Amino acid sequence: MKPHAIPELRLDPEQVRALAATLRVVRVPLRVRFRGLTEREVALVHGPAGWAEFGPFLEYAPGEARAWLAATVEAAYAGWPAPVRDRVAVNATVPAVAADEVVGVLARFPGATTAKVKVAEPGQALRDDVDRVAAVRDVLGPDGRIRIDANMGWDVAQARDALGALSAYGLEYAEQPCPSVADLAALRIALARAGIEVPIAADESIRKATDPLLVARAGAADLVVVKVAPLGGVRRALAIVAECGLPAVVSSALDTSVGMAGGLALAACMPSLHYACGLGTVRLLGGDVVANPVAPEAGWLDVARHLGGGVGPAADPELVERWRVLDREDWWRERMLACAAV
Repeated sequence: MKPHAIPELRLDPEQVRALAATLRVVRVPLRVRFRGLTEREVALVHGPAGWAEFGPFLEYAPGEARAWLAATVEAAYAGWPAPVRDRVAVNATVPAVAADEVVGVLARFPGATTAKVKVAEPGQALRDDVDRVAAVRDVLGPDGRIRIDANMGWDVAQARDALGALSAYGLEYAEQPCPSVADLAALRIALARAGIEVPIAADESIRKATDPLLVARAGAADLVVVKVAPLGGVRRALAIVAECGLPAVVSSALDTSVGMAGGLALAACMPSLHYACGLGTVRLLGGDVVANPVAPEAGWLDVARHLGGGVGPAADPELVERWRVLDREDWWRERMLACAAV
């Protein structure tokens, strides 16, 4: 196997069954609507290396959720590679809120000099995106960095027009503006022809793809956004980044602090890391399951504080019981076993 060849997704049924026996399901409210959600439901498990989170979104079928389970098993049984840096810069995250709510959202991320702004929200117009991004620029000032995330919301023509309008506010990059790799490649050409200088980042085209390297081979992105759980764990995500050969941003999947620790572990052990990471979404939750949340302070996450001994924080029994939903636990156990059986 080549040094950076992407490991296969392998699951040990015995390990999965052992973790399923420790499962606790929690449902935590969100402070603002995000990805169409007002609460986040995940399963927490415990293994020899510590606590781990299994949190694929509820609509994900076992085939897609299987990678999330592989990341859970890695965290619970193996822990993570040693860090190469002692802190990680974190961006603020601005959901698709009205422009007059931007100040309140950014206030939850004190010290952050980079903001990721959700755009292309269903039911909204480009004017809403422009107003939101303009409000973020007003708060961050001329030196702040703004990146946008369209979550595949535009076709190529819409993306070209939208990025033409939004580029006036100085964009660090646009994340997954179009659904397909072919569309991303076509958009990069269209932007170049129009003289619109906005780098393109691939997210869904990496984490939802059967071939996460196609983006790089097709010249469809300037950088990649990687998330530990959808990619099958920290080690597999590292291999994917190495194979892509593109700069990377580490992001999260609306995790509790137990899951967020995996994202921090990935960012901490990346050989190079030139962008602030999307690892601050714990600030969007109305609660947590650990006593010392994996949340940024002054725009940074301290690695030693949250990953002592190479493992993440322990779930707090009282907080777990506060958010626990007993009647969902059989469903989540069956889901884990179904993923292992794929």
